[in-house]
Amino acid sequence: MKREVRSTSFSIRRAKKNDAAAVADLLTQLGYPTSAKEMSKRFMSILADRNFGTFIAVSDGRICGMIGLNICRSYEHNDRGGRILALVIDRNFRRLGIARSLIERAEEFFRENKINRVAVNTHLKRKDAHKFYAALGFTRNGFRFVKELSSRRASRNRARD
Repeated sequence: MKREVRSTSFSIRRAKKNDAAAVADLLTQLGYPTSAKEMSKRFMSILADRNFGTFIAVSDGRICGMIGLNICRSYEHNDRGGRILALVIDRNFRRLGIARSLIERAEEFFRENKINRVAVNTHLKRKDAHKFYAALGFTRNGFRFVKELSSRRASRNRARD
């Protein structure tokens, strides 16, 4: 079902618990299928943790984007760093400046928390995202490797077989 965008005006606010279903939909659009129930459970701990920041973009009363942030310690640096963990704009609201505004709000959040270094990961196939981040002053400085670990129980069961 195609939804028409009626307005390009939007506001940005902190996320609330009742935003979980809309955020689940956004994450599903991004390629990470998530139910409202799963997101509600995640939100309980994320919204309670001072080291996380979650901001929502709203247009005409509808959630159209979100950014999820984290402040973390580092082995490489003495000071804490910031991470953009998620940035997603509803498919019907893309290319309207919402992502750029969410990044600006993220930078404010990090500055308020005395964070000077921010990192973001993006999938190799998301070429437009790479250009977007580069245009905002992010520089590529490495590669990320991912490995899915199985549970111990499953590993022990395979070892016995």
